[in-house]
Amino acid sequence: MPFGLDARALRVVWTVVVAAAALALLYALRHLLVMVAFAVFFAYLLYPLVAGLERRLPTRHRRILALLVTYAALAVGIGVLAMALGPRLSAEVSALVQRLPAMTADVKSGALTESVLGRFGVPPTAIAGIQDAIRAHTGEWLGTAQRLVTAFVAWVAGAWEVVLVPIFAFIMLANGELVAAAGSFFAERRHRRLWRLIACDLHEALGQYVRALILLSLATFVAWTLVLSLGGVPYALVLAAVAALAEFVPLVGPLLAGALAVVVCVMTGYAHPWLVAGFAVAWRLVQDYVTSPLVMGRGIELPPGLVIFAILAGGEIAGPVGMFLAVPVVAAARIVWRDTRTPALAEDSPPPVVRRVS
Repeated sequence: MPFGLDARALRVVWTVVVAAAALALLYALRHLLVMVAFAVFFAYLLYPLVAGLERRLPTRHRRILALLVTYAALAVGIGVLAMALGPRLSAEVSALVQRLPAMTADVKSGALTESVLGRFGVPPTAIAGIQDAIRAHTGEWLGTAQRLVTAFVAWVAGAWEVVLVPIFAFIMLANGELVAAAGSFFAERRHRRLWRLIACDLHEALGQYVRALILLSLATFVAWTLVLSLGGVPYALVLAAVAALAEFVPLVGPLLAGALAVVVCVMTGYAHPWLVAGFAVAWRLVQDYVTSPLVMGRGIELPPGLVIFAILAGGEIAGPVGMFLAVPVVAAARIVWRDTRTPALAEDSPPPVVRRVS
């Protein structure tokens, strides 16, 4: 080659430059990509309803009509739910916010520690030592909590793009089965078949995952609301809502929701916080070994250790959004790895079929 350059070295350098440029582009478009990811999740959430309505409509533009009917029904459902639960939820949130200064003062003064540990017969000397340790680190804990709350509020305030999620989902669903046409980008037949196999597996797994998350979240909200309300737990609806949202972050989310419920019970003087802790553990076992296997199917099969690592890594990279997207991203990477390492499809074999997510 001219100038004495090695062709292999040039190819390596070119590959590194292209990869770095691609990563830089992904980083620059990270907010848009997150919005598109949430739009995909929202589209998979509505897909079973849209597909069911579409099969029953005889009109020419039945996909668009099914989408309009689904969005209208969703808006009505959200409005009814807001009118039914909104006042109580708003009242509980306001009461909890107003009580936070008094709860913080109890922690700093040691009155809360003495009240809780005194009921279990802990000696006064041990209580005094625990109070000294708490006072030494109270400022750090409160500062960390304040920073987390501030960051969350700032993220919510800046997440105006969330209004674009249903719009992008509408466009995705209106354009029909994108998976069926994806293979046309590849010239060779074996590449088209492999891509269709990957796309079909991703389509089925993601549909099962989104449906399972919604069902697990709804089940958690109903169960926590009933049990905590019957038990007279303070701020039962708020704690149930937090637990339902925590279902979207596997393993870590439910653990934090249960810990938060126990902390709120202790700080508000609830007489039986250990019963709330027992219920949180029992419900987690029901979700993991009864409900989740029934609704999740076999689309997402990841070892618990890998799930924990993915969630922590996602949190380090993109915060709460990264924790939510970590599991489906790792599951998608596993599916691509599995399908690309399987023997190539025979040339005369029928193409993979996109199965409906029902």
